[in-house]
Amino acid sequence: MRTVAAAALLAFALSAHALAPGDPAPAFTLADSAGKTVSLASLRGRVVYVDFWASWCTPCRRSFPWMNAMQARHGGEGLTVVGVNVDKRPADAARFLGDVPATFTVVYDPGGATPSAYGVKGMPSSYLIDRRGNVAAVEDGFHDERRAALEAQIESALREP
Repeated sequence: MRTVAAAALLAFALSAHALAPGDPAPAFTLADSAGKTVSLASLRGRVVYVDFWASWCTPCRRSFPWMNAMQARHGGEGLTVVGVNVDKRPADAARFLGDVPATFTVVYDPGGATPSAYGVKGMPSSYLIDRRGNVAAVEDGFHDERRAALEAQIESALREP
């Protein structure tokens, strides 16, 4: 009985922290590999696609080329893609990026505070943030068949003031 109650409480706590469209996006300030900091606040006014990833994540290998394409296609319209790596060891992330390069901003959060604030449950998880700093869409995982729908959500957010 005690185990069931604890599990129910845990499930409630996890669901209470999960972000949904319309919620304000939690602030973050994280460093890239050169030590330059990137903050969500500094990107206000842009549409931001925040993607949480790890070196061991197989779907991340498929999502990176797509995110590179989105940054190239829509960066001039106000899109910024930010990949937040959660690996504990920088060498693991570096090895992944050697195999699957990123042409978008990559920052690091080995302590996991940012994915915790966003309620990330698995890799990859992505959050589309509108120009006002609110979550416009949440995507768990990366599914090839959802690429067109994701791009449509990005384009829709870019059209909004």
